Amino acid sequence: MRTLARYRAAIALATTAALSGCAVGPNFHPPAAPTDAGFTTTPLPSVTGSAEVFAGDAQHFVPAQDVNFDWWRAFGNEALDSLVEQAFLANPSVPAAQAALRQAQELVYAQRGYFYPSVAAGYSFERQMVEGNTAATSAPGLQGNGQNLVPDAPAQPLIYNFHTAQLTVGFVPDVFGSNRRRVESLEAQAQVARYELEATYVALASNVVGAAIQEASLRAQLAATRAIVDFDAKALAVMRDKYQQGYARRIDLAAQEAQAAAARALVPPLEKQLEQTRDLLRTLAGRLPNQELGKTFELASLKLPQDLPLNLPAKIIEQRPDVRAAAEQLHSANAQVGVAIAAMIPQFSITGALGGGANEVDWMFRDGGPFWSLIAGVSQPVFAGGTLLHTKRAADQGLLQAGAQYRQTVLAAYQNVADTLHALLADADALAAADAAERAAKVARDLTVEQVRAGFADAVAQLAAETAYQQAALNLIQAQASRFGDTAALYQALGGGWWNRTAQIAAARQPQ
Repeated sequence: MRTLARYRAAIALATTAALSGCAVGPNFHPPAAPTDAGFTTTPLPSVTGSAEVFAGDAQHFVPAQDVNFDWWRAFGNEALDSLVEQAFLANPSVPAAQAALRQAQELVYAQRGYFYPSVAAGYSFERQMVEGNTAATSAPGLQGNGQNLVPDAPAQPLIYNFHTAQLTVGFVPDVFGSNRRRVESLEAQAQVARYELEATYVALASNVVGAAIQEASLRAQLAATRAIVDFDAKALAVMRDKYQQGYARRIDLAAQEAQAAAARALVPPLEKQLEQTRDLLRTLAGRLPNQELGKTFELASLKLPQDLPLNLPAKIIEQRPDVRAAAEQLHSANAQVGVAIAAMIPQFSITGALGGGANEVDWMFRDGGPFWSLIAGVSQPVFAGGTLLHTKRAADQGLLQAGAQYRQTVLAAYQNVADTLHALLADADALAAADAAERAAKVARDLTVEQVRAGFADAVAQLAAETAYQQAALNLIQAQASRFGDTAALYQALGGGWWNRTAQIAAARQPQ
């Protein structure tokens, strides 16, 4: 018992020394936000342009407005809300990211285990034969029922059993913080997995919303394009009659045939894009291509949000999950430098064993059978073929690489926000211009109809005016869809509100 008490005291002393030691290598400091960061070289307008048409409302940038995790509800479409929720439940990317996070956390727990002593229990059984033993003594190491041999007796083999049981305790004090740096690196990797999970939710929601807007736009474009095809077909029929009657030249007929064929050629690509977009929506929702969604989207069913969040540029590095993940990658690389340094300095170890051995189980822990050992060791690498030196240099370069990648991620994040803001402003003006063009084309069409009725223009002129109007309407549809797409892109560029996801889940679990 006294020996065991001494052993415990030694372990406690080593543990205290390990915990009080310092961790070698550089300590990590989170990168600061870029100084004087901004999104535009000139002051950003507080409101976009507007037009008196669907999706033409002016959008206001509200600096104090937070980004909700369920930002897609701002489009006011219940089918879209349902599809996003379905994607969260059924898309394989979510459980994959969740499993990656749990795996990273388990690796942290596993590495933390090295802070504690390792305990192992062992038992071994031996059966040995000593050939031709004529000594008049007992076999060495035997207790209890040793056999005495008579001198000058005929040589006979000695066969005996031997049992050994022991409890071994090993401990490696983390004097210079090697294990702490390993845990630190793995904890940073777990944080990377966490932010990648949040990015998965944001990307999945953005992809569903973007695909739904694309479907709505394609449906409207198809309707307008088919109307153009119908008008061109009618114009071609009129031109053929004129040609047959001698009132039109063959070149005029050929030009009308080319125009009608060009219009028909626009339909198959739009149909293909529509079907591919539907396939994308099915995949995002975790369904196979032959499984219907039961939901379709039209532009008229969407609502354009008028108040848009726009936080300070310094907040971007806190809100973007990709930037946060890059910062944790930098943290992990920083800790790996400490791991490499710790491998180059002395390593301490303590090993203790307590057990017993005898040729019978009952005698293992009686007089002569028990044994114990306590070994303290230290080792200093002297020559390893340059492995430790080059590992340290590799860790230094890994840190430089992670730092550069972090800065690149930050630059890309600011560019993403800036590009989205420029798109919001420019596409609002483009919608106003498209609206003006559509109104002018409508006036031209209506005047042409009146001229035809008065006999001052023929049916070909009317059909041409109708085609021009439908083309202007097609451009207007594309401009309207762009405004919806730009809005969704801004929510994603600002981080997608992932920091509000946990609060939303907690609120949903509260008893009502």
